[in-house]
Amino acid sequence: MARSYVIALDVHCQTCEFAAVTPGGRIIDRRQVATAIPELTEAIRSVRRPRTVVLEEGPLADWLYRSLAPAADAIIVCDPRRNALIAKDGDKDDPIDAEKLAQLARGGYLRPVHHSASPARALFKQRVALYHQRVGHRVAQANRVIWYLRRFGIMIREPVLAEAEKRAALMDRLPKGESVREDLTVLLESYDLAAEHVGQLRQRLIKQARGIDQIRRFTLLPGVKWIRAATFYAYVDTPWRFKSKSALWKYLGIGLERRHSGSGYERLGVPRHCHRPLKSMILGAAKSAVASRSNPFADRYERDLHAGCSPRIARRNVARSMAAVMWGMWKTERDYQPQWVGVPADALMVGS
Repeated sequence: MARSYVIALDVHCQTCEFAAVTPGGRIIDRRQVATAIPELTEAIRSVRRPRTVVLEEGPLADWLYRSLAPAADAIIVCDPRRNALIAKDGDKDDPIDAEKLAQLARGGYLRPVHHSASPARALFKQRVALYHQRVGHRVAQANRVIWYLRRFGIMIREPVLAEAEKRAALMDRLPKGESVREDLTVLLESYDLAAEHVGQLRQRLIKQARGIDQIRRFTLLPGVKWIRAATFYAYVDTPWRFKSKSALWKYLGIGLERRHSGSGYERLGVPRHCHRPLKSMILGAAKSAVASRSNPFADRYERDLHAGCSPRIARRNVARSMAAVMWGMWKTERDYQPQWVGVPADALMVGS
């Protein structure tokens, strides 16, 4: 980090621990500030410029990122999982955490978490996140019904729950007794409500996504429809945040990380920490593209299988190709062309 005064905030709902250090690491201010924009802005402006504000990712981070940006020369929202030193080294309390966070930022040891500067984009991202959360809730409710029925030797899958006739047949297979049917009815009502919410959110999300040109372009790819396109658009936010397609692949959880020490073997593997919704989206899109056949991604899948790759690795290779094409489309603002598959994004930009 360039020589700058660093202001660290340990954020809580009511108050924030405020710690400011000089470029040389000397602490010059430490206090407790109310978690309100006027009070935080005043405290930040009391520190000399250039000043960098640092805080950890959390529920309040997106709001603080946009609201405090005018008062700072730079603002960093960092990944708390990488800040293990704060929790594990020596004494721990909120003021100490704030000072350690400032020292980590001064040394350049923090990994920034991307936040959109546009409130509209942030709201769209929140709607996408809510949709995926509700889908997870629906699946959880379905699993509760499935597990309940397994106690009576009845094995089903979720699609059975959507058909009224099959539900009636399930009731007939249950042991006699009102309590069993009453309990199952409660579980089914919870599932129905969750499924209804998913349907409503899906319609609203698709309606909003249809008005965004870049999402419309993404839907031209095989295996990518409105929800997957909106997920990619919302969470990636901008293609320019990645220096290379390899960096994008790691963020999606489909790239490779190298691990090597001393004279031991070099190990390659997929990242443990990645963006789970995006990983699910791109692998699902690859699976759909392969199943639809008659497209360049399915052709690549077949070539990889014939070359000796396992289906899992071949599908991940397809996911990488799809992510690279979507990244190139976004940077060039052009529609999908099948002949682009396997062509570097830089080459596409030359022809744009």
